[in-house]
Amino acid sequence: MACRASNNVVRMGPAAEKVRDDFLHWQCRIRQIAMRDGAGRPSPGMRPAVLAEDDSELHPGVMVVIHKSEPEHTTSLFRHQVLKTQDPVERWEKAIEHMAAGYFQKSADFDERLTALFGPAAPISDTMLNHGRVLLDFAEYGQRFRLPVSVVELPEHDPLYQSTYWHNRLFNPNMPAGVRVLCFTPDWRRAQVDAA
Repeated sequence: MACRASNNVVRMGPAAEKVRDDFLHWQCRIRQIAMRDGAGRPSPGMRPAVLAEDDSELHPGVMVVIHKSEPEHTTSLFRHQVLKTQDPVERWEKAIEHMAAGYFQKSADFDERLTALFGPAAPISDTMLNHGRVLLDFAEYGQRFRLPVSVVELPEHDPLYQSTYWHNRLFNPNMPAGVRVLCFTPDWRRAQVDAA
């Protein structure tokens, strides 16, 4: 079932903040479940469909990452773990151990911006950048969030680029050179929330 809320509805102040807080709480919860019960495998709620503003589908699902508001410490920890061992299984296990523990415990510690990493030749990157604004349609466990987001490409020195890169290296030891990181900034005032 699709989210259906009037495009004319605009939440102000506390109402928009509540949608943001509810979304981050939900994201932390489903990621914690994935780490504890799913061996870290991404669940559907972490891979939103990407839609154009006219509701046409641009991509069936991209893996997004959520970040701590101050990601430098976590990035340093991820980088250390990646460089510490060449064994991808050991990396995976350490990442799961860290994230299943307290990493997703406090949703208030997370930034509202989301990111996704793409290979250098992934056409969806340019498609989203050309649109400038897209809809990310998240759904899992009877909950759906449809977020209008602005899309920008991050430079390599950006803290969220670094956080995304090292997070992905923990789980994917074979990343190609020249990866791209896109950042999605939601417009919480126009987000649609519904039961899935």
